[in-house]
Order: sequence, then structure tokens, then C-alpha cells
Amino acid sequence: MHHWLEDRVRAHVFLCMRAYYLEWHMRQRLAPMLFDDTHKDAAAAQRRKRLLSQAPRSKAAIKKQTTGLTEDGLPVHSFRSLLADLATLARNTITTAITPQYALSVLTRPTPIQQKAFDLLGIKCAQ
Repeated sequence: MHHWLEDRVRAHVFLCMRAYYLEWHMRQRLAPMLFDDTHKDAAAAQRRKRLLSQAPRSKAAIKKQTTGLTEDGLPVHSFRSLLADLATLARNTITTAITPQYALSVLTRPTPIQQKAFDLLGIKCAQ
């Protein structure tokens, strides 16, 4: 994107910052489903015991990474792959030749992974 006018540059920067802020909040809430370390207190305790240049990961994070499963048995995702999984939900609007004025909307049922993500984000799914 190439913006030259001051108000457009400001608007573009504002939208980019809002997008990063939204992603940060989503990553915080979806951390139990992602490869992120959710037990940072345990990792901080290990860091105090040893002087390392690289921050150690907690045992829970290492287990999540090696098994590929979350604590409740669902597959662990990256943020991008979880968004791709959530993008498979669909709403189909159906009309019939008999009653074209009455449209019927059909929502796909969320998978257990999608439902867990919605629960963590605090989103109610209409079923």
C-alpha cells in the first residue's frame, strides 16, 4: 500500500495497530490451544535456578510440543493453522422453487477444536 496523504497514512497505521492489538488478545486467550507457553511461572522459576541466555520453556509447554496435543487431548495448532481451521465454518442460505420468498439459513456445526476456540474467545455459537 502506498499512501501519500497524511490522513490516509494515519488511517492505515491505525488499522494496522488495531489488527496487531486484536491478534495479541486472541493469542492470549487461545494460548492453551497454541504452541505458546501457558505456564510461564514454572519457566520463570527454572530461569532463577539457572543462568541461561535462552529462556527455558515450562514442562507443560515441552509436553504440548512433543505430543502435539493439548491438556484436553485436542491437536495443538499454530495461530495461522487455527485461523484456517476456524475459516471452514459456513452459513448456507437455501431457497426453494416452491417458496422463494422464504430463505433458510443453515450453519455448519463446529468441530471440537472450533468449539474449544470459541469457548476460549467467549463466543457463543448458534446451533
